[in-house]
Amino acid sequence: MNTIECINNRSSCKNYDPNKKVSKQDLQKIAEAGSKAATGMNKQAPIILVIDNKELRDKLAKLNREVLGVDSDTFYGAPQMLCVLAKSDVRTHVYDGSIVMANMMLAAEELGLGSCWIHRAREVFTPELLSELGIEGEYEGIGNLAVGYPAGERRQSPPRKEDWIKWYE
Repeated sequence: MNTIECINNRSSCKNYDPNKKVSKQDLQKIAEAGSKAATGMNKQAPIILVIDNKELRDKLAKLNREVLGVDSDTFYGAPQMLCVLAKSDVRTHVYDGSIVMANMMLAAEELGLGSCWIHRAREVFTPELLSELGIEGEYEGIGNLAVGYPAGERRQSPPRKEDWIKWYE
């Protein structure tokens, strides 16, 4: 699948097979795709946390639920996560981390996996949690990427609004 096909086919997956884990090789490919993202002035402010540990995944899901105020699994049953944080003292950190997330979603699509950007990483990754994880420095959560094998049929990309693109010639 080429890049344009990945972009056109990708849509958020909101139902994963919780018993089928993504291989470490594929997680590595997804993370490496994220690490190739463009960053402002090449400061490379983002870092990627590959969450392949059920206890940590469940802890993050619980924290995410608490922020949102719901009881459901806000990670949609995805057994693994990739979380993007970025150094908050870099002026472009949110943009840089967002490009990392986009690259990883497209890599997951190319590998035939489902993915979904889950918000609230900013609220979940508190200084206390960062310290517990051994992450030093001033980092802000940018996004959590649920990744896994879709349960059931893949969702189609929703139609786009007609006035999305404006031409000036």
